[in-house]
Amino acid sequence: MLQQKIPATVITGFLGAGKTTIIRNMLMNANGKKIALIINEFGDLGVDGDVLKGCGADNCTEDDIIELTNGCICCTVADDFIPTMQRLLDRDVKPDHIVIETSGLALPQPLVAAFNWPDIRTRVTVDGVITVVDSAAVAAGRFADDHDKVDAARAEDESLDHESPIEELFEDQLTCADLIVLNKTDLLDAAAIAAVRAEVTGRVKRKPPMVEARNGEVSSLVLLGIGAGTEDDIDNRKSHHELEHEALHESGAAHDHHHDHDEFESFVLKLGSIADPAAFVDRLKPVIESHDILRLKGFIDVPGKPMRLVIQAVGTRIETYFDRPWTSGEKRETRLVVIGLHEWDFGEVVEAVQAAAA
Repeated sequence: MLQQKIPATVITGFLGAGKTTIIRNMLMNANGKKIALIINEFGDLGVDGDVLKGCGADNCTEDDIIELTNGCICCTVADDFIPTMQRLLDRDVKPDHIVIETSGLALPQPLVAAFNWPDIRTRVTVDGVITVVDSAAVAAGRFADDHDKVDAARAEDESLDHESPIEELFEDQLTCADLIVLNKTDLLDAAAIAAVRAEVTGRVKRKPPMVEARNGEVSSLVLLGIGAGTEDDIDNRKSHHELEHEALHESGAAHDHHHDHDEFESFVLKLGSIADPAAFVDRLKPVIESHDILRLKGFIDVPGKPMRLVIQAVGTRIETYFDRPWTSGEKRETRLVVIGLHEWDFGEVVEAVQAAAA
C-alpha cells in the first residue's frame, strides 16, 4: 500500500494580519494531531517562532518548530525550504500535518511550486493555502488608497505604474488562496465587513471561500483538511511578477527574472528595560505614523515582572501581552523588529524609537 502523503498548510498574509495568532489557536485546538511548524521571518529576530514556542502545546514541541531566518522563503526555496522539508520528512516520527507560516512579505506561489520538487511531491501535498487579511486595515484603505487620484493619473499617462508594491503583494497572496480569513472583524461593524468582502472579492479572479474571524479564532476543522492539492493548480494562481514575465517573454523584450524585496527594509533594535510599557506604546504611536512603519514586533523587558511582554504593532494598532516567564540563562532585554518601506531614513527611525523607549 502506498504511503499516504502528509498534508501541508501554507498560511500567508500581509504584515500583521494575525497569522501567528491563528497558528497559536490552531495548535491549542488541533484535536491531537502532531503538527510541525516551519516559520519564515523577515528580519533577523525570530519573534514569531519564540511566541509559538511559548504556547505550550503538547502536540507541537520546540523540536517541531523550525525557523527560517535567512531571508524571504519565496527567494530561498532551493537553499532553505527544500532541505528543511527533506530533513523533516526523514525523521523517524513524522508529523501528522505540516504548517508553514510565510513572512508577511512572501509570495506564496514559489513556495507552493516547490512542492512539485520530486523528493517532496511523493511524500507531501499542499492541503491548502490560507490567506489571512487584516480586515480593519483594508477597511481603512491600507491597500486601496486614492483610487480616484490613480484613475485620473492613468487617464493622463497610460504608461504610469499605478500599482504599489504593497497592493501587488496583497493581490498575489489573495490569488494563491484556497481559503481567505477576514481577521479582526471585531474592529468593524457589519457595513464595513461587507465593504471589506467586496474589496477582497474584487481583487481576485478566482473566488475562494471567505470566513470571518475575531482575534484569529478559526476552528482547526476549517483550517486543516481542505484537501486542495494546490501544487497541481499553481498555473491558475500566477503572481503579478509571473504574468509580467510571460507578457515580456511573448513580446520578445529583455527581462530580469530576479525577484527581491527591495521595497522593504527591516532592522532589529535592542533596548534596555522599559518600566512603563503603556507610556512607551503611547509615545510609539506617533513615531509609527510619522515614519510609516508597517510592522513592529518583539519582546519588552519590564523591570520587576517575571514574564516577558510581547508587543505587536500594525500601523498604530498596538497589542501587548505577557506570554511566558523569562527562562534561566536567557538575557533579559527589549528586542524589536521594525519593518518599513525602503525610502525611510534609517537613522532617524532608530532615534525616534529609542526616544519613545527612554
